[in-house]
Amino acid sequence: MLFKMCPKCGSNNVKWIIPQNWSTWKCYRCGYIGPIIEGNKEMSEEIEENYIEELKKEKKEEKD
Repeated sequence: MLFKMCPKCGSNNVKWIIPQNWSTWKCYRCGYIGPIIEGNKEMSEEIEENYIEELKKEKKEEKD
């Protein structure tokens, strides 16, 4: 089953924010604003794993 998701974090907590512009969506998990993608649960999990790894890298760089 396909569903709309954030291309940055994989969340399906996205909303269409500007009715006049069909490609502008907001992710309420990571704050991303822009076009979204459609995918399945496996794709969402893979994107989420990559997003979490990026967050860990950013936190590690901040500490160094």
